[in-house]
Amino acid sequence: MLRLDGRGKTGMSGSIPQEFIDEVLARSDLVGLVERRIPLRKAGRDFTARCPFHDEKTPSFTVSPDKQFYHCFGCGAHGNAIGFLMAFDRLEFRDAVADLAAEAGLALPAGGDAPPARHLQLRSALEAVARYFRQQLRGAHDAIDYLKSRGLSGSTAATFGVGYAPARWDGVLTQFGATPEQRALLLECGLIIPREGNDGGFYDRFRDRIVFPIRDGRGRVIGFGGRVLDQGQPKYINSPETPLFHKGQELYGMYEARQAARELPWVLVVEGYMDVLMLAEHDITNAVATLGTATTPEHLRRLFRHTRRIVFCFDGDGAGRTAATRALQTSLPEMQEGREIAFLFLPEGEDPDSLVRREGRDGFLTHAQQALPLSDFLLQQLKEGLNLQTIEGRTRLLERGRSTFRKIPDGIFRELLEQALARLAETDVRDIRSRPARRESTPPRPIAASRTQPTPLQRLAGLVLAHPPAAAWIDPAISPLLRAEGEAAEWLIALIELARDHPHLSSGGLLERFRADPAEPMLAELLAWQPVRSEEGLARECSDICRYLLVRASKSEVDALLTKAATEELGDGEKERLRYLLARRET
Repeated sequence: MLRLDGRGKTGMSGSIPQEFIDEVLARSDLVGLVERRIPLRKAGRDFTARCPFHDEKTPSFTVSPDKQFYHCFGCGAHGNAIGFLMAFDRLEFRDAVADLAAEAGLALPAGGDAPPARHLQLRSALEAVARYFRQQLRGAHDAIDYLKSRGLSGSTAATFGVGYAPARWDGVLTQFGATPEQRALLLECGLIIPREGNDGGFYDRFRDRIVFPIRDGRGRVIGFGGRVLDQGQPKYINSPETPLFHKGQELYGMYEARQAARELPWVLVVEGYMDVLMLAEHDITNAVATLGTATTPEHLRRLFRHTRRIVFCFDGDGAGRTAATRALQTSLPEMQEGREIAFLFLPEGEDPDSLVRREGRDGFLTHAQQALPLSDFLLQQLKEGLNLQTIEGRTRLLERGRSTFRKIPDGIFRELLEQALARLAETDVRDIRSRPARRESTPPRPIAASRTQPTPLQRLAGLVLAHPPAAAWIDPAISPLLRAEGEAAEWLIALIELARDHPHLSSGGLLERFRADPAEPMLAELLAWQPVRSEEGLARECSDICRYLLVRASKSEVDALLTKAATEELGDGEKERLRYLLARRET
Protein backbone atom coordinates (compact mmCIF):
# COMPACT_ATOMS: atom_id res chain seq x y z
CA MET A 1 0.00 0.00 0.00
CA LEU A 2 0.97 3.65 -0.14
CA ARG A 3 4.08 4.77 1.71
CA LEU A 4 3.61 7.77 3.98
CA ASP A 5 7.20 8.33 5.05
CA GLY A 6 7.80 11.12 2.57
CA ARG A 7 11.10 9.75 1.28
CA GLY A 8 10.16 9.77 -2.39
CA LYS A 9 9.33 7.04 -4.86
CA THR A 10 12.39 4.86 -4.82
CA GLY A 11 10.95 2.32 -7.26
CA MET A 12 10.33 4.86 -10.00
CA SER A 13 12.34 7.99 -9.39
CA GLY A 14 15.32 6.73 -7.46
CA SER A 15 15.89 9.08 -4.55
CA ILE A 16 14.21 12.27 -5.78
CA PRO A 17 12.69 13.64 -2.56
CA GLN A 18 8.91 13.55 -2.52
CA GLU A 19 8.86 17.18 -1.40
CA PHE A 20 10.73 18.15 -4.57
CA ILE A 21 8.20 16.29 -6.73
CA ASP A 22 5.41 18.13 -4.88
CA GLU A 23 7.12 21.46 -5.57
CA VAL A 24 7.59 20.63 -9.27
CA LEU A 25 3.89 19.84 -9.62
CA ALA A 26 2.89 22.94 -7.67
CA ARG A 27 4.86 25.13 -10.09
CA SER A 28 3.69 23.34 -13.24
CA ASP A 29 0.84 24.64 -15.39
CA LEU A 30 -0.87 21.56 -16.78
CA VAL A 31 -3.10 23.54 -19.15
CA GLY A 32 -0.11 25.31 -20.72
CA LEU A 33 1.83 22.05 -20.90
CA VAL A 34 -0.99 20.28 -22.75
CA GLU A 35 -1.85 23.27 -24.96
CA ARG A 36 1.69 23.36 -26.35
CA ARG A 37 1.08 19.86 -27.71
CA ILE A 38 -2.61 19.71 -28.64
CA PRO A 39 -5.24 22.45 -29.23
CA LEU A 40 -7.57 23.03 -26.27
CA ARG A 41 -10.99 24.70 -26.13
CA LYS A 42 -12.42 26.44 -23.07
CA ALA A 43 -15.46 24.67 -21.65
CA GLY A 44 -16.66 26.36 -18.44
CA ARG A 45 -13.93 26.12 -15.82
CA ASP A 46 -12.12 23.37 -17.74
CA PHE A 47 -10.62 22.79 -21.20
CA THR A 48 -11.48 20.05 -23.68
CA ALA A 49 -9.89 18.44 -26.72
CA ARG A 50 -9.98 15.32 -28.79
CA CYS A 51 -7.98 12.76 -26.84
CA PRO A 52 -4.35 12.40 -28.00
CA PHE A 53 -4.25 8.83 -26.70
CA HIS A 54 -7.02 7.29 -28.82
CA ASP A 55 -8.97 8.07 -31.99
CA GLU A 56 -12.23 9.90 -31.43
CA LYS A 57 -14.48 12.34 -33.27
CA THR A 58 -16.17 13.98 -30.27
CA PRO A 59 -13.87 15.60 -27.68
CA SER A 60 -13.87 13.66 -24.41
CA PHE A 61 -10.46 14.75 -23.11
CA THR A 62 -10.71 17.26 -20.24
CA VAL A 63 -8.00 19.31 -18.54
CA SER A 64 -8.85 20.94 -15.21
CA PRO A 65 -6.73 23.94 -14.12
CA ASP A 66 -8.30 23.81 -10.63
CA LYS A 67 -7.42 20.16 -10.10
CA GLN A 68 -4.23 20.18 -12.23
CA PHE A 69 -5.53 16.90 -13.61
CA TYR A 70 -6.47 15.55 -17.04
CA HIS A 71 -8.92 12.77 -17.82
CA CYS A 72 -10.36 11.20 -20.96
CA PHE A 73 -13.93 10.01 -20.50
CA GLY A 74 -13.51 7.86 -23.59
CA CYS A 75 -10.40 5.77 -22.98
CA GLY A 76 -9.79 6.52 -19.29
CA ALA A 77 -6.34 8.11 -19.73
CA HIS A 78 -5.65 10.37 -16.75
CA GLY A 79 -2.95 11.98 -14.68
CA ASN A 80 -1.10 15.14 -13.74
CA ALA A 81 1.70 17.04 -15.49
CA ILE A 82 4.22 14.24 -14.86
CA GLY A 83 1.82 11.62 -16.16
CA PHE A 84 1.05 13.66 -19.29
CA LEU A 85 4.71 14.01 -20.21
CA MET A 86 5.26 10.29 -19.63
CA ALA A 87 2.29 9.39 -21.84
CA PHE A 88 2.54 12.04 -24.58
CA ASP A 89 6.31 12.61 -24.83
CA ARG A 90 7.01 8.97 -23.91
CA LEU A 91 9.43 9.95 -21.14
CA GLU A 92 10.56 7.90 -18.18
CA PHE A 93 9.34 9.18 -14.81
CA ARG A 94 12.66 10.74 -13.84
CA ASP A 95 13.00 12.47 -17.21
CA ALA A 96 9.48 13.90 -16.95
CA VAL A 97 10.27 15.31 -13.50
CA ALA A 98 13.56 16.73 -14.79
CA ASP A 99 11.85 18.44 -17.74
CA LEU A 100 9.17 20.01 -15.54
CA ALA A 101 11.78 21.08 -13.01
CA ALA A 102 13.84 22.80 -15.69
CA GLU A 103 10.74 24.55 -17.03
CA ALA A 104 9.91 25.74 -13.52
CA GLY A 105 13.47 26.98 -12.94
CA LEU A 106 14.20 24.34 -10.33
CA ALA A 107 17.48 22.44 -10.08
CA LEU A 108 17.27 18.76 -9.26
CA PRO A 109 18.60 18.12 -5.74
CA ALA A 110 22.18 17.02 -5.37
CA GLY A 111 22.55 13.25 -5.27
CA GLY A 112 19.88 10.74 -6.14
CA ASP A 113 18.64 11.27 -9.67
CA ALA A 114 20.23 14.67 -10.09
CA PRO A 115 22.76 14.26 -12.91
CA PRO A 116 26.20 14.72 -11.38
CA ALA A 117 28.60 17.07 -13.09
CA ARG A 118 30.55 14.05 -14.37
CA HIS A 119 27.47 12.73 -16.18
CA LEU A 120 27.05 16.07 -17.90
CA GLN A 121 30.67 15.94 -19.01
CA LEU A 122 30.22 12.39 -20.32
CA ARG A 123 27.14 13.40 -22.31
CA SER A 124 28.93 16.39 -23.78
CA ALA A 125 31.89 14.23 -24.82
CA LEU A 126 29.68 11.59 -26.42
CA GLU A 127 27.72 14.19 -28.41
CA ALA A 128 30.95 15.80 -29.61
CA VAL A 129 32.40 12.46 -30.73
CA ALA A 130 29.11 11.56 -32.47
CA ARG A 131 29.37 14.80 -34.48
CA TYR A 132 32.99 13.97 -35.28
CA PHE A 133 32.04 10.52 -36.61
CA ARG A 134 29.30 12.03 -38.80
CA GLN A 135 31.75 14.57 -40.21
CA GLN A 136 34.28 11.82 -40.95
CA LEU A 137 31.68 9.88 -42.95
CA ARG A 138 31.26 12.74 -45.43
CA GLY A 139 34.79 12.29 -46.77
CA ALA A 140 35.08 8.52 -46.34
CA HIS A 141 34.35 7.25 -49.86
CA ASP A 142 34.90 3.58 -48.98
CA ALA A 143 32.43 3.82 -46.12
CA ILE A 144 29.87 5.66 -48.26
CA ASP A 145 30.24 3.10 -51.05
CA TYR A 146 29.76 0.31 -48.52
CA LEU A 147 26.54 1.84 -47.19
CA LYS A 148 25.24 2.43 -50.72
CA SER A 149 26.03 -1.19 -51.62
CA ARG A 150 23.88 -2.26 -48.70
CA GLY A 151 21.03 -0.13 -50.04
CA LEU A 152 21.13 2.57 -47.36
CA SER A 153 20.15 6.10 -48.38
CA GLY A 154 21.65 9.29 -47.05
CA SER A 155 18.36 10.34 -45.43
CA THR A 156 18.08 7.13 -43.40
CA ALA A 157 21.73 7.37 -42.39
CA ALA A 158 21.12 10.96 -41.26
CA THR A 159 17.99 9.99 -39.29
CA PHE A 160 20.01 7.47 -37.28
CA GLY A 161 23.13 9.67 -37.09
CA VAL A 162 25.35 7.06 -38.79
CA GLY A 163 29.05 8.00 -38.87
CA TYR A 164 32.47 6.61 -39.60
CA ALA A 165 35.50 6.03 -37.36
CA PRO A 166 38.60 6.65 -39.48
CA ALA A 167 41.26 3.98 -39.95
CA ARG A 168 43.54 5.52 -37.36
CA TRP A 169 44.63 4.41 -33.92
CA ASP A 170 44.32 7.92 -32.54
CA GLY A 171 41.54 9.75 -34.41
CA VAL A 172 39.31 10.40 -31.40
CA LEU A 173 42.30 10.55 -29.08
CA THR A 174 43.97 13.34 -31.08
CA GLN A 175 40.75 15.27 -31.58
CA PHE A 176 39.44 15.16 -28.00
CA GLY A 177 42.19 13.85 -25.70
CA ALA A 178 44.75 16.64 -25.48
CA THR A 179 44.87 16.73 -21.66
CA PRO A 180 44.93 14.00 -19.00
CA GLU A 181 41.46 15.11 -17.87
CA GLN A 182 40.07 14.76 -21.39
CA ARG A 183 41.66 11.34 -21.82
CA ALA A 184 40.14 10.22 -18.51
CA LEU A 185 36.75 11.35 -19.81
CA LEU A 186 37.16 9.45 -23.10
CA LEU A 187 38.23 6.36 -21.16
CA GLU A 188 35.13 6.54 -18.97
CA CYS A 189 32.97 6.90 -22.09
CA GLY A 190 34.55 3.73 -23.47
CA LEU A 191 35.94 5.54 -26.52
CA ILE A 192 39.61 4.79 -25.90
CA ILE A 193 41.45 1.76 -24.51
CA PRO A 194 44.69 1.70 -22.43
CA ARG A 195 47.69 0.27 -24.23
CA GLU A 196 49.34 -2.78 -22.75
CA GLY A 197 52.49 -2.09 -20.81
CA ASN A 198 53.46 0.78 -18.59
CA ASP A 199 53.71 3.62 -21.10
CA GLY A 200 50.32 5.04 -20.03
CA GLY A 201 49.21 5.42 -23.65
CA PHE A 202 45.77 4.87 -25.21
CA TYR A 203 44.26 4.06 -28.59
CA ASP A 204 40.80 4.45 -30.18
CA ARG A 205 38.25 1.70 -29.60
CA PHE A 206 36.48 2.34 -32.93
CA ARG A 207 38.72 2.26 -36.01
CA ASP A 208 37.77 1.93 -39.69
CA ARG A 209 34.19 1.10 -38.83
CA ILE A 210 30.71 2.32 -39.65
CA VAL A 211 29.54 3.82 -36.35
CA PHE A 212 25.97 3.70 -35.04
CA PRO A 213 25.21 6.09 -32.15
CA ILE A 214 23.02 4.53 -29.46
CA ARG A 215 20.49 6.97 -28.04
CA ASP A 216 18.44 6.94 -24.87
CA GLY A 217 14.73 7.73 -24.64
CA ARG A 218 15.39 11.46 -24.97
CA GLY A 219 17.62 11.14 -28.02
CA ARG A 220 20.89 11.69 -26.15
CA VAL A 221 23.91 9.66 -27.29
CA ILE A 222 24.96 7.18 -24.60
CA GLY A 223 27.21 4.82 -26.55
CA PHE A 224 28.21 3.50 -29.97
CA GLY A 225 28.21 0.36 -32.02
CA GLY A 226 30.68 -0.20 -34.85
CA ARG A 227 30.73 -2.50 -37.90
CA VAL A 228 33.72 -3.40 -40.05
CA LEU A 229 33.61 -2.52 -43.76
CA ASP A 230 35.02 -5.84 -44.92
CA GLN A 231 34.91 -9.36 -43.54
CA GLY A 232 37.23 -8.69 -40.60
CA GLN A 233 36.55 -9.81 -37.06
CA PRO A 234 34.89 -9.01 -34.82
CA LYS A 235 32.18 -7.88 -37.21
CA TYR A 236 30.49 -5.73 -34.55
CA ILE A 237 31.78 -4.08 -31.38
CA ASN A 238 29.86 -2.01 -28.84
CA SER A 239 30.74 0.55 -26.22
CA PRO A 240 31.44 -1.12 -22.87
CA GLU A 241 29.23 -0.58 -19.84
CA THR A 242 29.58 3.00 -18.60
CA PRO A 243 27.75 5.19 -16.07
CA LEU A 244 25.38 6.16 -18.91
CA PHE A 245 25.22 2.96 -20.96
CA HIS A 246 23.78 -0.35 -19.78
CA LYS A 247 23.31 -2.94 -22.54
CA GLY A 248 20.66 -4.86 -20.65
CA GLN A 249 18.39 -1.80 -20.59
CA GLU A 250 18.86 -0.03 -23.92
CA LEU A 251 17.42 -0.81 -27.35
CA TYR A 252 18.92 0.48 -30.57
CA GLY A 253 16.36 2.34 -32.66
CA MET A 254 13.79 2.86 -29.89
CA TYR A 255 14.16 6.63 -29.94
CA GLU A 256 13.91 6.75 -33.74
CA ALA A 257 10.86 4.47 -33.76
CA ARG A 258 9.07 6.76 -31.32
CA GLN A 259 9.96 9.79 -33.41
CA ALA A 260 8.62 8.14 -36.57
CA ALA A 261 5.20 7.33 -35.09
CA ARG A 262 3.43 8.56 -31.99
CA GLU A 263 1.55 5.28 -31.68
CA LEU A 264 3.37 1.96 -31.96
CA PRO A 265 0.77 -0.79 -32.49
CA TRP A 266 3.63 -3.30 -32.54
CA VAL A 267 7.41 -3.36 -32.26
CA LEU A 268 9.75 -5.74 -34.10
CA VAL A 269 12.81 -6.87 -32.12
CA VAL A 270 15.73 -7.84 -34.39
CA GLU A 271 19.38 -8.63 -33.77
CA GLY A 272 21.54 -6.09 -35.62
CA TYR A 273 22.01 -2.40 -36.37
CA MET A 274 21.80 -2.92 -40.13
CA ASP A 275 18.57 -4.87 -39.71
CA VAL A 276 17.00 -1.82 -38.03
CA LEU A 277 18.40 0.57 -40.66
CA MET A 278 17.32 -1.47 -43.70
CA LEU A 279 13.84 -2.01 -42.32
CA ALA A 280 13.57 1.76 -41.77
CA GLU A 281 14.86 2.27 -45.33
CA HIS A 282 11.83 0.26 -46.49
CA ASP A 283 9.45 2.30 -44.31
CA ILE A 284 9.25 -0.27 -41.51
CA THR A 285 10.13 2.17 -38.75
CA ASN A 286 9.05 0.16 -35.72
CA ALA A 287 12.13 -2.10 -35.45
CA VAL A 288 14.61 -2.11 -32.56
CA ALA A 289 17.65 -4.22 -31.74
CA THR A 290 19.18 -5.53 -28.55
CA LEU A 291 22.81 -4.56 -28.14
CA GLY A 292 24.65 -7.84 -28.38
CA THR A 293 22.79 -9.30 -25.40
CA ALA A 294 19.80 -11.57 -24.94
CA THR A 295 16.49 -9.86 -24.30
CA THR A 296 16.14 -8.88 -20.64
CA PRO A 297 13.06 -8.23 -18.49
CA GLU A 298 13.99 -4.53 -18.50
CA HIS A 299 13.96 -4.54 -22.32
CA LEU A 300 10.44 -5.96 -22.28
CA ARG A 301 9.18 -3.51 -19.67
CA ARG A 302 10.52 -0.60 -21.69
CA LEU A 303 8.92 -1.91 -24.86
CA PHE A 304 5.55 -2.46 -23.22
CA ARG A 305 5.52 1.19 -22.11
CA HIS A 306 5.19 2.08 -25.79
CA THR A 307 3.29 -0.82 -27.37
CA ARG A 308 1.04 -3.74 -26.53
CA ARG A 309 2.49 -6.17 -29.09
CA ILE A 310 6.11 -7.32 -29.49
CA VAL A 311 7.30 -9.53 -32.35
CA PHE A 312 10.70 -11.19 -31.92
CA CYS A 313 12.49 -11.89 -35.21
CA PHE A 314 14.94 -14.80 -35.37
CA ASP A 315 16.74 -16.83 -38.00
CA GLY A 316 15.03 -20.14 -38.66
CA ASP A 317 18.13 -22.21 -37.85
CA GLY A 318 19.04 -23.94 -34.60
CA ALA A 319 20.76 -20.88 -33.16
CA GLY A 320 17.66 -18.81 -33.86
CA ARG A 321 15.43 -21.36 -32.14
CA THR A 322 17.73 -21.40 -29.11
CA ALA A 323 17.65 -17.60 -28.91
CA ALA A 324 13.85 -17.67 -29.27
CA THR A 325 13.55 -20.15 -26.41
CA ARG A 326 15.58 -17.82 -24.16
CA ALA A 327 13.37 -14.89 -25.16
CA LEU A 328 10.28 -17.00 -24.45
CA GLN A 329 11.38 -17.80 -20.91
CA THR A 330 12.21 -14.14 -20.24
CA SER A 331 8.81 -13.09 -21.58
CA LEU A 332 6.61 -15.35 -19.44
CA PRO A 333 6.68 -13.26 -16.22
CA GLU A 334 5.84 -10.12 -18.27
CA MET A 335 2.69 -11.55 -19.89
CA GLN A 336 0.14 -9.39 -18.14
CA GLU A 337 -3.33 -9.04 -19.63
CA GLY A 338 -3.47 -6.85 -22.70
CA ARG A 339 0.05 -7.71 -23.81
CA GLU A 340 0.99 -9.80 -26.84
CA ILE A 341 4.26 -11.41 -27.88
CA ALA A 342 4.89 -13.37 -31.08
CA PHE A 343 7.88 -15.08 -32.72
CA LEU A 344 8.83 -14.61 -36.36
CA PHE A 345 11.20 -17.27 -37.76
CA LEU A 346 12.75 -16.22 -41.07
CA PRO A 347 13.51 -18.61 -43.93
CA GLU A 348 16.89 -20.33 -43.60
CA GLY A 349 19.78 -18.17 -44.71
CA GLU A 350 17.80 -14.92 -44.38
CA ASP A 351 18.01 -12.09 -41.90
CA PRO A 352 15.72 -9.02 -41.79
CA ASP A 353 18.22 -6.99 -43.82
CA SER A 354 18.44 -9.50 -46.68
CA LEU A 355 14.76 -10.44 -46.64
CA VAL A 356 13.39 -6.91 -46.83
CA ARG A 357 15.82 -6.08 -49.67
CA ARG A 358 14.75 -9.18 -51.58
CA GLU A 359 11.00 -9.14 -50.95
CA GLY A 360 10.35 -5.48 -50.18
CA ARG A 361 8.20 -3.93 -47.48
CA ASP A 362 4.98 -5.78 -48.29
CA GLY A 363 6.72 -9.14 -48.56
CA PHE A 364 8.45 -8.70 -45.22
CA LEU A 365 5.24 -7.58 -43.50
CA THR A 366 3.48 -10.67 -44.88
CA HIS A 367 6.03 -12.79 -43.02
CA ALA A 368 5.55 -10.68 -39.88
CA GLN A 369 1.79 -11.21 -39.98
CA GLN A 370 2.43 -14.95 -39.81
CA ALA A 371 4.47 -14.70 -36.60
CA LEU A 372 3.80 -17.50 -34.13
CA PRO A 373 1.90 -16.34 -31.01
CA LEU A 374 3.74 -16.91 -27.74
CA SER A 375 1.03 -19.33 -26.61
CA ASP A 376 1.55 -21.58 -29.66
CA PHE A 377 5.34 -21.45 -29.37
CA LEU A 378 5.15 -22.25 -25.65
CA LEU A 379 2.91 -25.27 -26.21
CA GLN A 380 5.27 -26.47 -28.95
CA GLN A 381 8.15 -26.24 -26.50
CA LEU A 382 6.27 -28.05 -23.75
CA LYS A 383 5.32 -31.05 -25.88
CA GLU A 384 8.64 -31.28 -27.74
CA GLY A 385 10.08 -34.82 -27.59
CA LEU A 386 7.03 -36.28 -25.86
CA ASN A 387 4.74 -39.04 -27.08
CA LEU A 388 1.30 -37.76 -26.15
CA GLN A 389 -0.25 -41.07 -27.16
CA THR A 390 1.07 -42.53 -23.92
CA ILE A 391 0.11 -41.84 -20.32
CA GLU A 392 3.77 -41.28 -19.51
CA GLY A 393 4.08 -38.60 -22.20
CA ARG A 394 0.94 -36.78 -21.08
CA THR A 395 2.07 -36.95 -17.44
CA ARG A 396 5.41 -35.40 -18.38
CA LEU A 397 3.57 -32.69 -20.31
CA LEU A 398 1.56 -31.80 -17.19
CA GLU A 399 4.73 -31.63 -15.10
CA ARG A 400 6.35 -29.27 -17.59
CA GLY A 401 3.22 -27.15 -17.76
CA ARG A 402 2.87 -26.81 -13.99
CA SER A 403 6.44 -25.62 -13.52
CA THR A 404 6.30 -23.26 -16.51
CA PHE A 405 2.90 -21.69 -15.84
CA ARG A 406 3.99 -20.60 -12.37
CA LYS A 407 6.12 -17.96 -14.11
CA ILE A 408 3.05 -16.40 -15.78
CA PRO A 409 0.98 -13.82 -13.87
CA ASP A 410 -2.52 -14.87 -12.87
CA GLY A 411 -5.16 -13.82 -15.37
CA ILE A 412 -7.16 -14.82 -18.43
CA PHE A 413 -4.06 -15.53 -20.53
CA ARG A 414 -2.76 -18.06 -18.03
CA GLU A 415 -6.19 -19.65 -17.60
CA LEU A 416 -6.60 -20.15 -21.36
CA LEU A 417 -3.11 -21.64 -21.59
CA GLU A 418 -3.99 -24.07 -18.81
CA GLN A 419 -7.13 -25.09 -20.68
CA ALA A 420 -5.17 -25.62 -23.90
CA LEU A 421 -2.60 -27.76 -22.10
CA ALA A 422 -5.36 -29.79 -20.46
CA ARG A 423 -6.79 -30.59 -23.88
CA LEU A 424 -3.37 -31.73 -25.11
CA ALA A 425 -2.94 -33.93 -22.04
CA GLU A 426 -6.52 -35.22 -22.31
CA THR A 427 -7.24 -34.32 -18.72
CA ASP A 428 -9.15 -31.84 -16.60
CA VAL A 429 -7.74 -28.35 -16.17
CA ARG A 430 -7.90 -28.88 -12.37
CA ASP A 431 -5.04 -31.35 -12.73
CA ILE A 432 -2.86 -28.45 -13.90
CA ARG A 433 -4.08 -25.96 -11.32
CA SER A 434 -3.45 -28.28 -8.36
CA ARG A 435 0.09 -27.03 -8.09
CA PRO A 436 2.41 -28.08 -5.31
CA ALA A 437 3.80 -24.54 -5.17
CA ARG A 438 1.68 -21.99 -3.35
CA ARG A 439 0.28 -19.30 -5.57
CA GLU A 440 0.73 -15.75 -4.48
CA SER A 441 -2.38 -14.30 -2.99
CA THR A 442 -4.09 -11.48 -4.86
CA PRO A 443 -4.07 -8.25 -2.87
CA PRO A 444 -7.53 -7.06 -1.84
CA ARG A 445 -8.96 -4.66 -4.38
CA PRO A 446 -9.92 -1.18 -3.25
CA ILE A 447 -13.62 -0.41 -3.38
CA ALA A 448 -14.34 0.19 -7.06
CA ALA A 449 -15.51 3.59 -8.17
CA SER A 450 -19.08 3.96 -9.42
CA ARG A 451 -20.11 6.72 -11.77
CA THR A 452 -23.79 6.56 -10.84
CA GLN A 453 -24.02 5.61 -7.17
CA PRO A 454 -20.74 6.20 -5.33
CA THR A 455 -20.57 4.83 -1.82
CA PRO A 456 -20.22 7.25 1.11
CA LEU A 457 -16.51 6.35 1.34
CA GLN A 458 -16.06 7.09 -2.35
CA ARG A 459 -17.93 10.38 -2.02
CA LEU A 460 -15.66 11.36 0.85
CA ALA A 461 -12.56 10.43 -1.17
CA GLY A 462 -13.80 12.44 -4.14
CA LEU A 463 -14.29 15.53 -1.97
CA VAL A 464 -10.79 15.28 -0.50
CA LEU A 465 -9.24 14.67 -3.92
CA ALA A 466 -11.00 17.63 -5.52
CA HIS A 467 -10.17 19.93 -2.59
CA PRO A 468 -7.40 18.54 -0.33
CA PRO A 469 -8.04 21.08 2.51
CA ALA A 470 -11.43 19.37 2.96
CA ALA A 471 -9.62 16.65 4.93
CA ALA A 472 -9.52 19.05 7.87
CA TRP A 473 -13.33 19.08 7.96
CA ILE A 474 -13.68 15.31 8.36
CA ASP A 475 -14.85 14.29 11.82
CA PRO A 476 -11.98 12.38 13.54
CA ALA A 477 -14.63 10.17 15.14
CA ILE A 478 -15.00 8.23 11.86
CA SER A 479 -11.36 7.03 11.93
CA PRO A 480 -12.18 3.87 13.97
CA LEU A 481 -15.01 3.14 11.51
CA LEU A 482 -12.63 3.34 8.56
CA ARG A 483 -10.04 1.15 10.24
CA ALA A 484 -12.77 -1.40 10.95
CA GLU A 485 -13.29 -1.71 7.18
CA GLY A 486 -9.84 -3.34 6.99
CA GLU A 487 -7.56 -3.26 3.96
CA ALA A 488 -10.36 -2.22 1.60
CA ALA A 489 -10.39 1.27 3.20
CA GLU A 490 -6.65 1.73 3.68
CA TRP A 491 -6.53 3.94 0.61
CA LEU A 492 -9.05 6.37 2.15
CA ILE A 493 -7.17 6.52 5.47
CA ALA A 494 -3.94 7.21 3.58
CA LEU A 495 -5.65 9.84 1.44
CA ILE A 496 -7.09 11.71 4.42
CA GLU A 497 -3.78 11.62 6.32
CA LEU A 498 -1.88 12.88 3.28
CA ALA A 499 -4.31 15.72 2.65
CA ARG A 500 -4.27 16.75 6.33
CA ASP A 501 -0.48 16.75 6.43
CA HIS A 502 -0.08 18.49 3.05
CA PRO A 503 -3.03 20.84 2.51
CA HIS A 504 -1.03 22.78 -0.09
CA LEU A 505 -1.10 19.85 -2.56
CA SER A 506 -3.23 20.18 -5.68
CA SER A 507 -5.51 17.35 -6.71
CA GLY A 508 -2.89 16.22 -9.22
CA GLY A 509 -0.19 16.42 -6.55
CA LEU A 510 -2.26 14.38 -4.13
CA LEU A 511 -2.93 11.75 -6.77
CA GLU A 512 0.81 11.62 -7.54
CA ARG A 513 1.38 10.13 -4.08
CA PHE A 514 -0.64 7.10 -5.24
CA ARG A 515 1.39 6.43 -8.40
CA ALA A 516 1.68 2.65 -8.95
CA ASP A 517 -0.68 2.01 -6.02
CA PRO A 518 -3.62 -0.37 -6.68
CA ALA A 519 -6.05 2.37 -5.59
CA GLU A 520 -4.77 4.93 -8.12
CA PRO A 521 -7.11 4.13 -11.08
CA MET A 522 -10.18 4.21 -8.84
CA LEU A 523 -9.11 7.48 -7.20
CA ALA A 524 -8.47 9.03 -10.62
CA GLU A 525 -11.97 8.13 -11.76
CA LEU A 526 -13.48 9.59 -8.60
CA LEU A 527 -11.54 12.81 -9.17
CA ALA A 528 -12.60 12.99 -12.82
CA TRP A 529 -16.31 12.86 -11.93
CA GLN A 530 -16.05 15.23 -8.97
CA PRO A 531 -17.42 18.75 -9.69
CA VAL A 532 -15.74 21.81 -8.24
CA ARG A 533 -17.66 23.12 -5.19
CA SER A 534 -17.52 26.13 -2.94
CA GLU A 535 -15.75 25.72 0.40
CA GLU A 536 -19.08 26.12 2.18
CA GLY A 537 -20.63 23.36 0.10
CA LEU A 538 -17.62 21.10 0.64
CA ALA A 539 -17.69 21.57 4.42
CA ARG A 540 -21.41 20.84 4.56
CA GLU A 541 -21.14 17.68 2.43
CA CYS A 542 -18.17 16.38 4.46
CA SER A 543 -20.16 16.93 7.65
CA ASP A 544 -23.23 15.18 6.22
CA ILE A 545 -21.26 12.12 5.12
CA CYS A 546 -19.45 11.81 8.45
CA ARG A 547 -22.75 12.10 10.33
CA TYR A 548 -24.30 9.42 8.10
CA LEU A 549 -21.36 7.04 8.68
CA LEU A 550 -21.53 7.55 12.47
CA VAL A 551 -25.30 7.00 12.56
CA ARG A 552 -25.02 3.91 10.39
CA ALA A 553 -22.32 2.47 12.64
CA SER A 554 -24.33 3.24 15.76
CA LYS A 555 -27.43 1.57 14.32
CA SER A 556 -25.46 -1.53 13.38
CA GLU A 557 -24.05 -1.79 16.90
CA VAL A 558 -27.49 -1.33 18.51
CA ASP A 559 -29.02 -3.97 16.24
CA ALA A 560 -26.24 -6.42 17.12
CA LEU A 561 -26.69 -5.86 20.89
CA LEU A 562 -30.49 -6.18 20.70
CA THR A 563 -30.18 -9.38 18.70
CA LYS A 564 -27.81 -10.81 21.29
CA ALA A 565 -30.08 -9.70 24.17
CA ALA A 566 -32.96 -11.65 22.65
CA THR A 567 -31.10 -14.94 23.16
CA GLU A 568 -28.74 -14.41 26.11
CA GLU A 569 -27.97 -12.11 29.03
CA LEU A 570 -25.82 -9.11 28.16
CA GLY A 571 -22.79 -8.28 30.27
CA ASP A 572 -22.77 -5.13 32.41
CA GLY A 573 -20.51 -3.32 29.94
CA GLU A 574 -22.73 -4.29 27.01
CA LYS A 575 -25.85 -3.10 28.85
CA GLU A 576 -24.20 0.25 29.58
CA ARG A 577 -23.11 0.57 25.97
CA LEU A 578 -26.62 -0.20 24.72
CA ARG A 579 -28.18 2.42 27.03
CA TYR A 580 -25.64 4.99 25.86
CA LEU A 581 -26.30 4.31 22.17
CA LEU A 582 -30.09 4.38 22.61
CA ALA A 583 -29.86 7.68 24.50
CA ARG A 584 -27.74 9.19 21.71
CA ARG A 585 -30.28 8.02 19.14
CA GLU A 586 -33.08 9.83 20.97
CA THR A 587 -31.09 13.07 20.99
